[in-house]
Amino acid sequence: MVDVDRRAGRGSPIDALAERRGGKEGKTGSVSETPPRSFADLRQDYLVGALREGDVDADPFAQFRRWFDDASGVHVPGTDEPHAMTLATVLDGQPMTRTVLLKGLDDRGFVWFTNYASQKGRALAAEPRAALTFYWGRLERQVNIVGRAERVSAQESDEYFRSRPVGSRIGAIVSAQSTVIDGREVLEAAAARLAAIDPNELSRPETWGGFRLLPASIEFWQGRPSRLHDRLRYRRDADDAWIIERLSP
Repeated sequence: MVDVDRRAGRGSPIDALAERRGGKEGKTGSVSETPPRSFADLRQDYLVGALREGDVDADPFAQFRRWFDDASGVHVPGTDEPHAMTLATVLDGQPMTRTVLLKGLDDRGFVWFTNYASQKGRALAAEPRAALTFYWGRLERQVNIVGRAERVSAQESDEYFRSRPVGSRIGAIVSAQSTVIDGREVLEAAAARLAAIDPNELSRPETWGGFRLLPASIEFWQGRPSRLHDRLRYRRDADDAWIIERLSP
């Protein structure tokens, strides 16, 4: 697909992964058969695919969807989530990361939902510049996104909130995210009280909603042997058009 040299007669990244799992990788396999003696002994060579300028879409959002489809194709339910992404923010000069879930994508950017009064919500209110990283280990790929976050519209937040399971709606209401509480029983008692009412009465809290990261750059990273990884970065130029640059690994 995107990152495999078809001119060499090779298949898709998923085919390459299946071949490796089938035992055809031989003695050059990426995982040691004996426990490592230390962190420094951990080694993995990246063999699944390649990323070439001639294979990628001119639109980074279209390219992301291609890679996301690939990641979804090798997804193992219960073990990973292809839409999981690391969100990096800064609050009072302190960088922080956490994992959130991608819940929307359009030609403006990447959307997730949270409590606006949470640590990350307060960080983005004070400093909207942020970064996202997707890591798809089975395909030896990352996507790194840098940009500016803004709140989605109240309508978008309302629509998504109504689409959530009842339990998730209750969780958003009872959790004053990132604040100190006396114990888990505080949450469970509050959730039990809300579970007894009509779900149609569960309205989105004003402190809960979505953010959209508007990318200034989107980098696609493909692991390669000997740490000579492929890195292609989409960056907006002075005319707001996307240009593609190869970065040294």
